[in-house]
Amino acid sequence: MSLLTVGTVAFDAIETPFGKTDKIVGGAATYICYAASYFLDQSNIISVVGNDFPEDRLNHMKGAGVNLDGLQIKEDEKTFFWSGKYHYDMNTRDTLDTQLNVLETFDPVVPESYQNCEYLMLGNLAPAVQMSVIKQLKNRPKLVVMDTMNFWMDIALDELKATLKEVDVLTINDEEARQLSGEHSLVKAADVIRQMGPKYLIIKKGEHGALLFYNEKTFFAPALPLEEVKDPTGAGDTFAGGFIGYLASTDDISFENMKRAIIVGSALASYTCEEFGTAKIERLSKDMINDRIREFVSLVDFDANI
Repeated sequence: MSLLTVGTVAFDAIETPFGKTDKIVGGAATYICYAASYFLDQSNIISVVGNDFPEDRLNHMKGAGVNLDGLQIKEDEKTFFWSGKYHYDMNTRDTLDTQLNVLETFDPVVPESYQNCEYLMLGNLAPAVQMSVIKQLKNRPKLVVMDTMNFWMDIALDELKATLKEVDVLTINDEEARQLSGEHSLVKAADVIRQMGPKYLIIKKGEHGALLFYNEKTFFAPALPLEEVKDPTGAGDTFAGGFIGYLASTDDISFENMKRAIIVGSALASYTCEEFGTAKIERLSKDMINDRIREFVSLVDFDANI
């Protein structure tokens, strides 16, 4: 089943208590597409980079089955760049530098070859950009998944709420869920947010797992206790890529299959944290993924008879 991902292809510079990098490849769409590539032979991307983005990295993405027809390359402009420093708990970070560069004037264009996409993943971008892509599609995809963050809640709340009406699944973290809903209880927050449009809500809780809400149903997926965490950057995007990639490969958007997709996404995200940038997510095998999924299952496997 065809997947279209909209998001950033970018440069990051990352510092954690366990190391630091110079400029490396990152961006939401990059992580999403690499994660989805383990379930789909090909996926499509809409993004933008400058002419400073290395051609060998674009070729590597093509090798992973990513169709770059929708990737704009802006001559004489620079690629989006973000630099951040994580605190010791790895849940909080400070932004050291943000250079929008090509993102400042990004106007996404949906190629004709992308028009029949059945699954749409809207990575974290301005809500107006996300809405633009939705409006350009001639047919509504079977499933629209959207990621966002508190920054857009602060500066573009009306646009965000308008876009939420057009999506099926929203993924945000617990802090963002509380801000968007005005409720402290995540159960109450989920009810408020789903009234804004999304049928399904995924609330990510970092090292404490993730929650899936649908109607009166709730599912909790644990996070795998990792022996070593070097860099959590991109873990949420990897999660999203594994989630939608698995759903698209099975072509099953039932609540039960979404539960499986959350475990798959969590397994992939756990690998991302083990090395800086996309290094680990680029070189997994199906056996590695299945082994980690089994680890997740074993975390909650118990006999309830008393």
